[in-house]
Amino acid sequence: MEYSIMDFLCLLGAVGLFLYGMKVMSEGLQKAAGDRLRNILSAMTRNRFAGLLTGCSITALIQSSSASTVMVVSFVNAGLMTLAQSMAVIMGANVGTTFTAWIISIFGFKVNISLMILPLIALAVVLLFTNRSKAKSIGEFLVGFSFLFMGLDMISSYVPDLQNNPEMFAYLREYASLGFRSVLLFTLVGLVVTAVIQSSAAMFAITLIMCSKGWISFDLACALVLGSNIGTTITPLLASMSGNVAAKRTAMGHLLFNVLGTLWCLCVFVPFAEFNSWLTESIGQGSPDALYGFVNDLEKTAPEVYNHLFDNSLPAGHPALATVAKMQMSVSFGLSIFHTTFNIVNVMVMIWMTKLYVRIVEFLVPSKHRDDDEFTLKFISRGLLNASELNIAQAEKEMYVYAERVGRMMDMAQTLIHTKEKSEEFNKLYSRLEKYEDISDRMELEIAQYLNRCAEGRLSNEGKLRIAAMLGIISEIESIADCCMGVGKILMRKVESGVTFNEEIYTNIDTMYAYIKQAMAMMVSELSDIENVGERSIIDSYNKEREINNMRNTLRSANIENINSGHYEYQAGIYYMDIVGVLEKTGDYVINVVDTIKEQFRHKISV
Repeated sequence: MEYSIMDFLCLLGAVGLFLYGMKVMSEGLQKAAGDRLRNILSAMTRNRFAGLLTGCSITALIQSSSASTVMVVSFVNAGLMTLAQSMAVIMGANVGTTFTAWIISIFGFKVNISLMILPLIALAVVLLFTNRSKAKSIGEFLVGFSFLFMGLDMISSYVPDLQNNPEMFAYLREYASLGFRSVLLFTLVGLVVTAVIQSSAAMFAITLIMCSKGWISFDLACALVLGSNIGTTITPLLASMSGNVAAKRTAMGHLLFNVLGTLWCLCVFVPFAEFNSWLTESIGQGSPDALYGFVNDLEKTAPEVYNHLFDNSLPAGHPALATVAKMQMSVSFGLSIFHTTFNIVNVMVMIWMTKLYVRIVEFLVPSKHRDDDEFTLKFISRGLLNASELNIAQAEKEMYVYAERVGRMMDMAQTLIHTKEKSEEFNKLYSRLEKYEDISDRMELEIAQYLNRCAEGRLSNEGKLRIAAMLGIISEIESIADCCMGVGKILMRKVESGVTFNEEIYTNIDTMYAYIKQAMAMMVSELSDIENVGERSIIDSYNKEREINNMRNTLRSANIENINSGHYEYQAGIYYMDIVGVLEKTGDYVINVVDTIKEQFRHKISV
C-alpha cells in the first residue's frame, strides 16, 4: 500500500484535530475557572517550591505545558510574578506535562477511546445549550477532550506504514544503527517536529504509535521524547517576542532549562534509558525493548504473519496479536516513565539553581533603558494574547501605569503655572505636556484595543463585566489627561493676552491642586490593587471629592468680591476661574473612576 499525498494531508488533519482538541479543552477549563485560576496562579508562587507545585498542577489541569508557560510569560510581563518565581513554575510545568503522557499511555491503548467519544460529545452538546456559563465551559472541555482522542485515533490510522514501504524502512534502519549518532539525530528530529506542531504532547503521541508498532526501537523513541522537551519551548518564545524584557527572559529561561536538561541526559543517555527500561519491568509491565526485537524476528521467521500483523487481517485469536498488544503496553509505559523520570530528575537538580538561572538569563537578555517620554506600553502587547481570561491582569497593570503617567502630567501643569512666561523653560515644559497628552491618547487607544481583543476571546460573564468597567476607567483617565492639557492651553491664552496673576491667585490654585493631587493619589493607589480596594479608601475618595467641590464654590464666590474690590483684573479672574473649573472637572473624572471600582468590584471590596 502506497502512502499518498491525501494520506499525508489526513495525517496533518489528524494532528490538527488533536491540537485543536487540546486548545478547546484548555480554554474550556480556563473559562470555567475564570478569575479564580489567575488569582490562584499569582498567589501560589511566593516561593520556589510553591511555584513548582503550581506549575505542575496547572499544566496537568490544562494538559499543555506550552499553554501554561505562555501564561507564565504573560504574568511576568504583567508584573504579577518575578523572574525567579516564573522559573519555578516553568520547572513544575515540565513535570505537569507528563500527566498528558500518562493519559495517552493508559487510555490510548488500554481502552478503545473511540467508543467513548460520541457519548461524550452528546453530553457536551447538552451542556453547551444550557443557560449556566460554567456548564457551557464544562461542555467545551468535554468537546476538547473528545477531539483530542479522536485526533489520536486518526493519527494512528494515517501515520505512514513504513513496514509496507521497504525502501523508506531501509533508509530509516540505516540511520537507526549509527549508535550514539542515531540518538543525536532522533533528538534533533523530535526537536524540529515539536517546534513545527508546537506541542510536545502531540509529538509524544506520534512517538508512542511509531514505537508501539515496532518501527523504531525504544531508545530512539526516548531520544524523540527528549528532543520534544526543547521543541515545546518555541511557543512561549514566539509569545515573548513582542513582550517586555522580563517576558523575554522568562521564555529564555524555559529554553535554557530544557536545553541543559537534555544535555545532561544525553551524557548518560544509554544507562538512563536502560534504567527506565528496568524500571518498567520492575513494576510488572514487561520490557519496552522487547517489541522491536519481536517484530524484527517475526519479519525474518514468519513474513506472512509480519505483513498482516498491523493491517488487522490476522484472525482474532492469533497468538501474535495478544503478544504484540502486551508489548505495546510495555512500550507506552516505558516512554511515560522515561518522560516522567527525566523531568523529575531535571527539576530536582535545577530547582536549587534558580538564582543562577536568573543571572544567566539576565546576562543573555540585557535590559534596554528607554526615555520615559517615549510611547511604550509596559505590560501588554499583541504577541501575548493567548488566554483572554488571564490577559485581563495585564490590562489592569497597564491601567495603573497609565494613571501614574497621567499623574505626572498633573505635576507638569502645576509647574507650568509657576514658570516664567515666554521663557525657554516655559516652552519646553509646554511641549513636554503636549507630548504626554499625545502619549495618553495613544495609550488609551492601545489599551482599549487590547481589551476589545480580550473580549473577542472565550470569557466568563465576570470577565466581560470587568472589561466593560476597565474601558470606562481608561476613558476617564484620558479625560484627566485632557484636563491637564487644558490647564496648559488656558495658560497659553493668558500669556497671549498679557494677563498676570497675583500671589493670592497662585496660592488658591496651589491649594486646589493639593486637593486634586490627593484625590489622584488615592485613585492611583486603588488601581494598583483594584481587586482588594478597602471600604475606607472609597469613603476617603468621596470625602475628598466633596472638599474639592466646596473649595471650587468658595473660590468662585471670593472671585467676584476680589474683582469688585480691585484685587486683580477682570480678565485675570476669568483665566483664574477657568483653571479652577478645569481642576474641579478633573476631580469629577477621578471620582468617576472610584465609582466604577466601587460598582464593578463591589464583591471584592473588604472593610
